[in-house]
Amino acid sequence: MIIGVRHTGIVVNDLEKAIKFWVKILGFKVEVDQVEEGEFIDKLLGLINVSVRTVKLRAQDQTQIELLHFNSHRSLATWTGNPFTTGLTHIALNVIDIFGLVLKLEQNGYHKINEIQESINSSVLVCYLKGHENILLELVQVV
Repeated sequence: MIIGVRHTGIVVNDLEKAIKFWVKILGFKVEVDQVEEGEFIDKLLGLINVSVRTVKLRAQDQTQIELLHFNSHRSLATWTGNPFTTGLTHIALNVIDIFGLVLKLEQNGYHKINEIQESINSSVLVCYLKGHENILLELVQVV
């Protein structure tokens, strides 16, 4: 039985920029910053000689994002970030000031895909935005 989602893991090419994006711009806090190596991580991932820097981030509501940068293995392909791609399509984040956050993101070089929209039932404001390394974010503010 599932009792909750523990975290969302994102493999990144540029870890320092990813940390800046999630911490400095979006306001997550770094909880753990470590390099994982050895038999446990090798067996867990089914790889040999893994070296991965893992940065665990937490939001105010306890949502966790885990950034992973593999020192030992390189990404084989770049995910395009399209919402119709098989696999992880987007991360939805609850926000307090959607207009202010979108402006802050745009000032830091990130681009919204649509203007901020009000839902059909007028309960939320929503905006899609391409974040660091093209991760698609859905920003949602309860009205």
